Amino acid sequence: MKKFLEMLTEEMQQAFTAAGYDGNLGKVMLSNRPDLCEYQCNGALSAAKQYKCAPIMIAKAVVEKLDANDYSMVEAVMPGFINLKLSGSFLASYLNEMRTAEAFGLQKSGEGKTIVVDYGGPNVAKPLHIGHLRSAIIGESLKRLHKFFGYNTIGDVHLGDWGLQMGLIITELHERKPDLVYFDENYQGEYPAEAPFTISELEEIYPAASAKKKEDEDFADRAHTATFELQSGRRGYRAIWDHIMRISVADMTRIYDNLDVHFEKWLGESDADPYIPAMVEDLKARGLAVQSEGAWVVPVAEETDKKEIPPMILVKSDGSAIYATTDLATMVQRMADWNPDKILYLTDKRQSLHFEQVFRAARKSGIVKETTELEHIGFGTMNGKDGKPFKTREGGVMRLERLIAELTDFVRAKVVENQIVAADEVDATTAKIALAALKYGDLSNQPTKDYIFDMDRFASFEGNTGPYILYTIVRIKSILAKYGAWENLTVTEPANEYAKDLMIAITKFAPNLEAALKSSAPNLVCAYIYELAGAVNKFYHETRILTEEDEGNKAGYIALIGLAKRLLESCLDILGFEAPEKM
Repeated sequence: MKKFLEMLTEEMQQAFTAAGYDGNLGKVMLSNRPDLCEYQCNGALSAAKQYKCAPIMIAKAVVEKLDANDYSMVEAVMPGFINLKLSGSFLASYLNEMRTAEAFGLQKSGEGKTIVVDYGGPNVAKPLHIGHLRSAIIGESLKRLHKFFGYNTIGDVHLGDWGLQMGLIITELHERKPDLVYFDENYQGEYPAEAPFTISELEEIYPAASAKKKEDEDFADRAHTATFELQSGRRGYRAIWDHIMRISVADMTRIYDNLDVHFEKWLGESDADPYIPAMVEDLKARGLAVQSEGAWVVPVAEETDKKEIPPMILVKSDGSAIYATTDLATMVQRMADWNPDKILYLTDKRQSLHFEQVFRAARKSGIVKETTELEHIGFGTMNGKDGKPFKTREGGVMRLERLIAELTDFVRAKVVENQIVAADEVDATTAKIALAALKYGDLSNQPTKDYIFDMDRFASFEGNTGPYILYTIVRIKSILAKYGAWENLTVTEPANEYAKDLMIAITKFAPNLEAALKSSAPNLVCAYIYELAGAVNKFYHETRILTEEDEGNKAGYIALIGLAKRLLESCLDILGFEAPEKM
């Protein structure tokens, strides 16, 4: 199904051609003077010099070739603008085609393609904190957006599960519980199924070990040794690692579930590790990796660079791999397992140089195909009202679980105070509103920009907020429920200007989602549904819907808001939250 502006442009181009002018001049756009018209074409102004003719004469000639049945107004105005207002029948016909089309007529540009979305990126054995929020919800939304366009989507959490932090935990646990069977190198039996620590203990062990490493050189050396022995396959250490993974992943899953964030793959650095030796040797053998000050590096600078791009360090002088090595090996794994057409990474924007180096090394070495798209989205920080990175009242980094709980409690108080739903529905309704407040508050901002976390504003039922969008959908649901069966009703010609404005807003669905996909920008989805919700609410306030005496008009109204509801719900699903039944 063609986008609405495409249809108008094609018709205008045909009119230009029929009038004897270049059809490419017939681009139609939304009017920048909505008080005068709905759409406009400025092609006659561009044509004047080429055809040595007054633009108004060109515009008049083109207008005569347009199908007047598609417009309620079409006129050429000085100095050469073509102003358009659409006929109600033309709009209604298009919306009815949208209503019955798959994905509302949106072209599934991703069909037959696979995308891997690398997002989340937490380290195991550590609690999730607010620094993990943006990666999780932006990544989830972009994954869902690509899926809506037909992509085969694979979301990979990419855990930090194989580095020095593991050796630190093992070494600290050894000091605390030296008699554990895991530390007996001669032990040959089965290891306990139950972990020798809880998630709370594990979360305390790591920071204690990390602090000790900075002060105790011997402890640090033993941690490095433990890391090496773990990665070399020592049985007892692998058993401890298995416990760490099981407990950490279970806790992460619980919190991610609360955010309605779900990964298809729970892979990490440990899964890429087996690919490193062969990859490193291959890069050395082909001369793509060279020695520099005892380390092995991959030069990635290009002649066109306007700033210095340092070589990517492949192997440090001590023989150890680093994040770049692991990320490159992860690409090897992903190409072998899934052969994706695109790999999308979500991390803090401070890692931009790192990914530029890795991407260049991947292309230079042929690890990815020339056609494989690599994209890194570096997101900004979530700040407090003071403009500084968001902290707890005590000044520490806030755990993600605590942030969710505090926002939920804040929303619950509003729900109870305003008696929004019955007592037995408070918890379920609160959870949906709180999630909408949190996700929309973040996603409505451009991913690369910092933003202020303002609980009062995010949880408001007015303005550009998640709860406002939910309230709009619930309002529509209430009207539809009172009317009865509505799913098969058809949209009719607009009976007033508010209905027409809503219809025009609906036609913008596909181009706005395509723009969001092209720019990897969920904020454009938010901007669209805010515009659509505004058009719905204005129509609601200015129109007698259920009390309309003309049954034909009433049915058309119901069909119109029913279509708007479906579009809003589809967009909410892309953003990763849903509306309750009542508010």
